[in-house]
Amino acid sequence: MSKHLIAVMGATGTQGGGVVEELLARQQFAVRVLTRNPHSKKAKALQAKGCEVVQGDFTKPETLEPAFQNAYGAFVVTNFWDPGTMASETAQGTLAVKAAKAAGVQHLVWSTLPNCQEISNGKYQVIHFTGKALVDAEVKAASFPYYTFVEAPMYFQNFLGMMAPQPLEGGGKGWAMPMHPSAKVLHIGDPVEMGKLAARVFEHPDTVGTGQYLALASELVSWQEMINTLNAQGHHFQFKQVPNEVFDALPFPGAAELREMMNYFEDYTYFGPKADNMIALARSLYPEGFTPFAEWAKHHTTP
Repeated sequence: MSKHLIAVMGATGTQGGGVVEELLARQQFAVRVLTRNPHSKKAKALQAKGCEVVQGDFTKPETLEPAFQNAYGAFVVTNFWDPGTMASETAQGTLAVKAAKAAGVQHLVWSTLPNCQEISNGKYQVIHFTGKALVDAEVKAASFPYYTFVEAPMYFQNFLGMMAPQPLEGGGKGWAMPMHPSAKVLHIGDPVEMGKLAARVFEHPDTVGTGQYLALASELVSWQEMINTLNAQGHHFQFKQVPNEVFDALPFPGAAELREMMNYFEDYTYFGPKADNMIALARSLYPEGFTPFAEWAKHHTTP
């Protein structure tokens, strides 16, 4: 018998790439990669590993339904920080959900995040969280035979990219953030390991395919705890708490959005009030556990 086919969006990115690699490693499903450019180096590399590669482009909605045709399952993720996606995740996620339903997908796995606006009773917007959360209703309304919501943590990889340590005023290097350094509110993890979770989800639709929410997190930490971990490995980082208005005025795109997010974290934590249940369900499905920050940092950061 031929294997069920899983269509993966975002396969050349972090979460989707992790899903593809884990599905290939477990060999329970065939894998189809949906990508904006099927002729890119990354797409060709995935094809060489045994994936089917097709065009599936949010900016070309007509490509989506054909890309999902004959797929049993679909993993769908959007990227707010992608110039082609910014500020339109709700619309693009909705397009993907409707296309998957029209194509006959049986199990949809949607990578979402908490609705910060709803959780905070309108105090916080956090567009790149709430924009994803608003797609949840579309998933539920589509009446897939199976559907699951997964939530990714604050990426370890942020420390190598948009949240990399910077020179601090007065000397030293580290982070100037609009948060208290000891606020233990950050659910962190390696988003590549979304593959470990998503693969198990597809393998157990009767257990977690009826609208459950699963959250991937290796730890709940504060900024100071992460800095202590890094400094114990030979770094010399510091943390400086700054007022909201100072952070908003920093000269980089999205400063106000990130500040809003961190204010939300301090009041509600990253995953919000239902975090414990969602994390416990994910860990029950993947009891091997997810990589701790100290282990990841040891292999990915250099003092």
